[in-house]
Amino acid sequence: MTERQGPVLTVIGEALVDLVPGARLGQYQAKPGGSPFNVAIGLARLGHRTTLMARLADNAFGRLLRAHAVAESLDLEPAPLAAEPTTLAVVGLDSSARASYDFYVEGTADWQWTDAELARVPRDTSMLHVGSLASWTSPGDLRIHALAAALRRGGQVVISYDPNIRPDLLGEPARARPLIERFGRVAHIVKASREDIDWLYPGASPEQVSGRLLDLGALLVVITDGPHGALLYRAGSAPVSCPGRQVQVADTIGAGDAFTAGLLGGLSRRGLHAPGDLLRWPTDLLAATVEEAVLISALTCERVGADPPFTRDGRSGDSRSPLTRADLYFARAGDPARQTE
Repeated sequence: MTERQGPVLTVIGEALVDLVPGARLGQYQAKPGGSPFNVAIGLARLGHRTTLMARLADNAFGRLLRAHAVAESLDLEPAPLAAEPTTLAVVGLDSSARASYDFYVEGTADWQWTDAELARVPRDTSMLHVGSLASWTSPGDLRIHALAAALRRGGQVVISYDPNIRPDLLGEPARARPLIERFGRVAHIVKASREDIDWLYPGASPEQVSGRLLDLGALLVVITDGPHGALLYRAGSAPVSCPGRQVQVADTIGAGDAFTAGLLGGLSRRGLHAPGDLLRWPTDLLAATVEEAVLISALTCERVGADPPFTRDGRSGDSRSPLTRADLYFARAGDPARQTE
């Protein structure tokens, strides 16, 4: 394996096991999952030096997650070996192949962070991504927030946040909003889906929600809208709409996480090394990055499960240009690569 160069992108959050429906009724397959875990894999497949900080259980499922992460070239040095069991998510698919989840989270490994464990974040991290269940599930959520807040005050690390709303776990929107908005105050980049914001802020438009998040302190807000693409917002700039891509959808598992990996990887590859770059960069450069993330998400929807694309040799060609379909290929572990064209 060739040693990768470039800045370190660190992801903190849950690594859980998805129980995905099999070919027959009542059959399930155990698949590595969890939004932060998927984001980290997406970044590594796009050729980035990626560190995963996840509490991996010392059980069969935990060993499955660890082996998968190692096979995907993730750095697990700061990932604690946890005594608690692995979090489980039972996946359901509707007639449109849209995924829903039933979670088993009580007393599991992903939420038991200590300050000492979080202090192991790599010193050469240029971008930190947090989000999903670990960002609003106690007791570890407060410690993750404290780390993100300290890095924001330091001014050297770009903080990214995706709330990844799960209504069944969060309860009512009124309870959830303060949990989500506290990260809006420390994140430079907030990515959320249209479903997330519609549930979190009933009746509010994307413009109103993005305005709220920008007022809280975000420098860049991106709202994804499934097949319709994504909307890009930045204070003092007109919103930008990036259209979706037409693909044959197998399912939507991991699509949002693939988008996040494409967004953060594209920003890093274009030279985002400090928070202030988000204010200085021209809008067309940011829009090109979002368009790239839309493509990466769309290609992931063509595959069953969370299976984001690779780039050849970890590179995408001209770093000034967005990826094209011909730059990407899919591969499954043990399967030959399949060209997308």
